[in-house]
Parts: sequence; C-alpha cells; structure tokens
Amino acid sequence: MTSTIFDENNKSGLKREDFKTTVQGKETDLYILKNPLGMEVAVTNYGCAVLSIMVPDKEGQYANVVQSHDSIQHVINSPEPFLGTTIGRYGNRIRNGHFVLDLEDYQLDLSRGTYTLHGGPTGFHTRVWDVVKVSNSKITFKYVSEDGEEGFPGNLTIKMTYELAKDHNGFYITYLATTDKDTVLNLTNHGFFNLRGMGNPTTTILDHVVTINADHYLPVDEECTPTGEILKVEGTPMDFRTPHTVGERIDEPFEQLKNGIGYDHCYVLNKNEVEEFSEAATCVDPVSGRRMTVFTTEPGVQLYTGNWLFGFEGAHGATFPKRSAICFEAQHFPDSPNITYFPSTRLRPREKYQQVTAYVFDVVD
Repeated sequence: MTSTIFDENNKSGLKREDFKTTVQGKETDLYILKNPLGMEVAVTNYGCAVLSIMVPDKEGQYANVVQSHDSIQHVINSPEPFLGTTIGRYGNRIRNGHFVLDLEDYQLDLSRGTYTLHGGPTGFHTRVWDVVKVSNSKITFKYVSEDGEEGFPGNLTIKMTYELAKDHNGFYITYLATTDKDTVLNLTNHGFFNLRGMGNPTTTILDHVVTINADHYLPVDEECTPTGEILKVEGTPMDFRTPHTVGERIDEPFEQLKNGIGYDHCYVLNKNEVEEFSEAATCVDPVSGRRMTVFTTEPGVQLYTGNWLFGFEGAHGATFPKRSAICFEAQHFPDSPNITYFPSTRLRPREKYQQVTAYVFDVVD
C-alpha cells in the first residue's frame, strides 16, 4: 500500500522519495501523522521506525525529539539498527538465547555472545510491515511472523497502531497479537529521545530530569542480562522516585552502573492492578522546557541512556555521541521465559496479546 497521507512541507523536512524502495519484495514508504495542535510524527513501514516527533518548546519552537535517519537506505544500514523501531518478537535479552516451552527446547540466535537481543538480527526491526489503514493522525501496520522465524515458535499475527491524540500532544502505540502455537512475546518501541532536539553534535541528556514510578529494579550482570533478583531502588543511584538529572549519579562507582556503562536497566513499575494503563516515567529538558510523560499497560520500562552511541550521523547532518539519547522502552521483563516468577510472556492460541504505551509531550517553565 502506498502513502495517501503526505505533505512535502512537513516540519521534519523529510522527503517521500527518499523512503521509497523495495525490500523483501515489499514497498517501503514515508507517512506523516498530524494532530490539530501542530504535532507531527513521521514513520516508515520498514521496522515501523519512528523518524521524527515534532513538538514545540516553551517558546513555541518545533524540533524533532527522536534520533533518526532521513532516507530508507540509512535506516536499513544504520549503525544503531534499533533506532526508533518496533522490537520483537522479544524485546531485551534472553540468556543463552534459550528457553523451554512445554518441555520443548528453543535455541535462538547468539550473535550477541551469550544472549539474544531484541528478537535477533532479523527481528521485527528489519521487517517491512504492511500498512492496512492510514489517516491524518493514525496508521495501522500488520506483520505475520512465521513459525520458526529467528527460532521462535508459532505463526504470530500482529496489528500495531500509531495514533496522535487530537486534544493534546500524545503519541499512542497499541499492539494486538495472536498465535496458532504457544510462544513468547515481548514487544516494545525503541525510541531514542533528546527533548532539546537534534544537532551536530546532539547535546547529551545528562541534564534531563527523570522520574520513574518504580520502587524496584532488575539488577544485571556484566552483559546486562538480569540476574533474577528484584531489588529496591532506595538508597542507590537507581532511585528516580523523585526527580534527578541523568548525569547526577550516572558515573558513581556503583556496580550496576558499571555493568551497564550507565543506566541500562528494567524498572519494575508500581501498579495498582495488572495491565493498568498508568504513568511510568517523566523526562524534562530544563533548557527547552519540553516534558515527556510515559504511560503504559506494561509491568516494566527499560531505562537506557545511550551509553553505546558513538557519534554516527543521522538525519540532516545531526550526530549522536555517547549519552545523547534516553530511552524508555515499555515492556515485560527481560529473560522472563527463563525466570518463572517474572510476569509471564507466554502467549497461547485463542489468547490475545494487548499493550498500550503513550509518549505525551507538553512544556514546563
């Protein structure tokens, strides 16, 4: 399906012809979503990558607050393959790339060493999704992941919607999925945010002020795979229950920060009930005044502070050095298929996987 919604004068400066090609026998394209308040989001159906989120600062000036690329070839060949993409079948890490389901062993790709990351090297971030419906402020994608793809069992059908709110600057992601065989599933979006906007170089996010609605987090080993413990944040640099800048404690000699080369940890969100759609985190840039609030039905959110970015070039000549982005990846817990007391990621036939995550933008003085 080709784009029916496109504006050459979009705020992002992206051009449709730069995103039209054929990959895996399917056409890729560029789509621009808008709401009545002036917010714009640009996406492509390759990996469902979010290419720009244009929102105003306290002076009313618009800027793109997600790291991205300005052509489909750069998206495909990005040094950071997960930049703004949809992640699956399993977001985050699975230890040894192995799990057992109904007494059957499943071995996944181990190109990352001792774990499988984000569904493997040809996960959902590399797939061309079908666009089944598109309007001014909403787009619905579909992808069918075949049984055995990247080693995961079951034919999995996913419908995912990106939608802009009409009465506020909210970007909502809704996921629905079904399977014909027991499988595991953990979907997320991997947006790399900098609320000050992109530049050459893009500034660090060390002065961004973060709060996370979590009393506990999951400690990790030296390869950032969960140890299986669930620890209190209290009394540690992991505590964002009250506002702290990212850079305030990121270089403290704390084992977990050493293991992650900064923050790269899943937080156990405080929930009144399972699958409650509630506030997970907030992030404020003190210079622009932009604030992002994250809401999700998921039990966890992965905080990642761009520790492995190395200055590669992105859209319109912007460069992305170390710690120039912050990620809030709403998800189930990493390695849940191997840790029985973590919330289950098993999806059975006749069940429906559902998730809603929102990134809501406004400004503060």
